[in-house]
Amino acid sequence: MPFEFERQSIPDVILVKPKVFGDNRGFFMETYKKSEFAQNGIGVEFNQDNHSKSSAHVLRGLHYQAKPYGQAKLVRCVRGRIYDVAVDIRPNSKTFGQYVKVELSENNKNMLYIPEGFAHGFVVLSDEAELCYKASGEYNKDADRGILWNDKDININWEIDFKPVLSDKDKVQPTLKEINKEELL
Repeated sequence: MPFEFERQSIPDVILVKPKVFGDNRGFFMETYKKSEFAQNGIGVEFNQDNHSKSSAHVLRGLHYQAKPYGQAKLVRCVRGRIYDVAVDIRPNSKTFGQYVKVELSENNKNMLYIPEGFAHGFVVLSDEAELCYKASGEYNKDADRGILWNDKDININWEIDFKPVLSDKDKVQPTLKEINKEELL
């Protein structure tokens, strides 16, 4: 198997560790294999690929798409280092409002699978970071939503000793208590 699948504290969130084949020429690894992912509980169809670049100390999120435009994501950091965060916003979930945080980097080459019904965010820990991620649904501007990155009820430990660089939108997102629960999956 070219992958290890590790369920996180919220079992629907899965850390995927690819097998990396390296030698003096460089390395090779598979980043997605539909059959193997499906055998390990990731049976979604991915419909969009995204690539983002962020500078040091940038924090993006916590973002999600309102129903019926929810997105599952498979996130990997291809350059630099980040903390990647997934917050459970499924209203009837026993882990509603809880989060998973993992370090993704160009060195560990790990990926995080985040199912629909989660808000997603990350903070850059290196000088720059580039993320590539698959999404199960196409982006819909009218369904674009977010939650305040430092919501006291979620209480994410970002483990940062700097003031994050935020977009104007991310500075004023609502808290988890303030979001419209009717729009959630």
